[in-house]
Amino acid sequence: MVDKDKKIVKCPNCGEVIERYRSPSPTVDIIIEIEDKGIVLIRRDRPPYGWAIPGGYVDYGESLEEAAVREAKEETSLNIKIIRQFHTYSDPERDPRQHNISTVYIANAEGVPHAGDDAKEVEIFNQINLPPDIAFDHRKILTDYFEKRY
Repeated sequence: MVDKDKKIVKCPNCGEVIERYRSPSPTVDIIIEIEDKGIVLIRRDRPPYGWAIPGGYVDYGESLEEAAVREAKEETSLNIKIIRQFHTYSDPERDPRQHNISTVYIANAEGVPHAGDDAKEVEIFNQINLPPDIAFDHRKILTDYFEKRY
């Protein structure tokens, strides 16, 4: 562990000196397949801007799968069925805000997505018509998905 990642603090309750470590935050991203149409992407309403795979932070006490279902519903209004875990992406530079580790799921859904939560818009894309402005490392994730889906 690098010293810059450790901070010595006093417990606010008892005054005991404790060490606090910075750690990456767990996130999930969900590649939502809409049968015969493509995959769902959201246009972010907050920085970093651009199109993104729906997803977000895992809440304390929540499983990765529960977070995936919740985030998909919040951002797209879709009820998803998780097909499988796809891959985990952990490059410390993948998110310009902080070090986040994302577990990506492949899921399917029926219906018409509607933007919600921090999504400004939502659209269905395929490999050929992906938008140019894709946030985070999601272009790499989508390239991996289209190359290694099965």
